[in-house]
Amino acid sequence: MIEFRAVSKIVSSGGRPLTILDSLNLVVPSGQSLAVVGPSGSGKSTLLGLLAGLDIPTTGEILINGEDITKLSEDDLARLRSSTIGFVFQFFHLVPSLTAIENILVPMEIANFSNVADRAHSLLNQVGLTGRAAHYPSQLSGGEQQRIAIARALANSPSIVLADEPTGNLDSATGRYIMDLLFEFHRAHETTLVLVTHDDDLASRADIKLLLRDGKSVEETKRK
Repeated sequence: MIEFRAVSKIVSSGGRPLTILDSLNLVVPSGQSLAVVGPSGSGKSTLLGLLAGLDIPTTGEILINGEDITKLSEDDLARLRSSTIGFVFQFFHLVPSLTAIENILVPMEIANFSNVADRAHSLLNQVGLTGRAAHYPSQLSGGEQQRIAIARALANSPSIVLADEPTGNLDSATGRYIMDLLFEFHRAHETTLVLVTHDDDLASRADIKLLLRDGKSVEETKRK
């Protein structure tokens, strides 16, 4: 379970305090999906960064499976990200000097997994890119790069997958394919999926939809 308890993020801008998130309360049960929507500057990406432990809140608590991650050390946060969280970015962030299969291998090798080659090839097959194992990112289309990024995010069998505008840099047809792939993995592996999106169709597929505006939760709806 993911829980935000009165989480605020305030930064200094031009010598004045700027509130990015304002006393956010949120609960996402394990295995469910959350879509975070809202205009640019509403705090969506900040929410993801806080949940990933890449940033710390000014006030409040962030709990993952009952543990307040705001109290963890940097080393413990790194271990949490390695074992529990997979991240899918809008601009893919593949390592350009590594092949598709090598990009998938990286998180498993860092975590000292066994049988990493077999798992990497299995993931590559699941995203439909078996024939692209030896290709570098520059030799892949945007949709193919995003599929590799999804396989990499799932490499360590995370219980939580975070996706920041996963279809935002893709054409509509490819975006729908990536959307289907993300939700297919979400259902098959019972992951908790948290995604930031401007895509209404994508947001409508989530169990919970959270609308942020000016750092505040203005509407939270649950799919029936």
